[in-house]
Amino acid sequence: MDVITGKILKLNNWPDGRIIGLAKDAAAKLMDTGLERDTVLTQLDAVRNNPGNFLTDAVLADLARECIRLTQKDEPSVDTLREAPLPFPIWGREQIDEEAIKQMDNAMRLPISVSGALMPDAHVGYGLPIGGVLATENVVIPYAVGVDIACRMRLSLYEVSPHLLGQKKGLFEKALWDETAFGMGSKWTGSKKAQHAVLDDPAWLATRQLQTLKDTAMNQLGTSGTGNHFVEFGSFKLHEPMFGLQPGEYLALLSHSGSRGVGAKIADRFSKLAMEKHPDLDKSVRYLAWLSLDSEAGQEYWLSMELAGKFASANHYIIHKRVAAAVGLKEVAVVENHHNFAWNETLPDGRNVIVHRKGATPAGEGVLGIIPGSMGDAGYLVRGKGVSSSLSSASHGAGRRMSRTVAINSISRSTRDEYLKERGVTLIGGGIDESPQAYKQIEEVIAAQNDLVEVLGKFSPRIVRMADEPGDI
Repeated sequence: MDVITGKILKLNNWPDGRIIGLAKDAAAKLMDTGLERDTVLTQLDAVRNNPGNFLTDAVLADLARECIRLTQKDEPSVDTLREAPLPFPIWGREQIDEEAIKQMDNAMRLPISVSGALMPDAHVGYGLPIGGVLATENVVIPYAVGVDIACRMRLSLYEVSPHLLGQKKGLFEKALWDETAFGMGSKWTGSKKAQHAVLDDPAWLATRQLQTLKDTAMNQLGTSGTGNHFVEFGSFKLHEPMFGLQPGEYLALLSHSGSRGVGAKIADRFSKLAMEKHPDLDKSVRYLAWLSLDSEAGQEYWLSMELAGKFASANHYIIHKRVAAAVGLKEVAVVENHHNFAWNETLPDGRNVIVHRKGATPAGEGVLGIIPGSMGDAGYLVRGKGVSSSLSSASHGAGRRMSRTVAINSISRSTRDEYLKERGVTLIGGGIDESPQAYKQIEEVIAAQNDLVEVLGKFSPRIVRMADEPGDI
């Protein structure tokens, strides 16, 4: 029987030490499955060349981690900011406050920044402004991704008239009441507890933190957060033939939510770790501390971020499936897009970069997305034009024009409710901080980026479900 010895591994350029023992153990397990020796050696080389791809492999994960430890490079030692920020384009400049632009300036002074852009919904955030797009080289910034990792939109279309919302309003309201759960710590129990293949993803076993977060995921699957998260029925006007549908008006369901406690805890851990690795970074950008993707921490964050993305998508799938079933409908088309994420992309000059979109959404050529307004205003289905100067990005919504505190202190409940009544919107839950008046005008935001996206359809909310209390998760 063929065996792969230490001598064979050394002939294949494996170094002495613990790693060769791990490689021998992995090789033996692979050969026990019936693989040929050359195939196994090729597989081991794949682990050595791209160890981050094997952190969830039951046989190869330990070898992959050792490969990362032996080859990882130190974080860039120079934390000194550039004297002046790299230039970046701004869309909708007249609608963006100076503090948000200052935050983007600071981000473009980072020694690891390559390119950036600011979308028309931009407003102040932590570290990177909401609506900020930042490209870096071989590093990821947890806070430039954000706390609610992979927060996203999902639009489901049904081949029925939106007039049903008026004819059977009670049925649709009840579906939103019974089949959604909002708020910090909200979860399903008993027979309502959701099931989804995402819970079987081997990545939950890849790190100690993810192992502890699986219970959180199981409990919160199919739930929504607070703040600007929502699930709403409305009327969708399609402008051109697509999805096998003709132009016209259709009943639609739109949701906005993210990775819940899973993403929040991942963001908290890795943001603190990044800041610990860069203690000399200027205080103005301390939230923009980074992790090298050549490091074990960087690889673990990337794996965790991608799993949080899958979990966020599963949440929307469960929500739409349950709500639609409760009203007896089956979707004929779905569009989903996300923000608060980092993507591995290639610039026009050929450079490979990590593009962070915090409160910004991908708008590559032909890429579909949804840009919502507020609880009382329209949202738009768009198709990206792939504009390179924007890093193929667009806004993720209308964007706030008031902070939550200012909104609570300046907008009355009666003012908000009158606005909704005039537009035929019924609100279930929803804090004053999410009043339409707290947001920029979505039509102006869309107009400011008409070179970035093409409008394909318009969603008008009719029955809106949100959490009662303000918050972010």
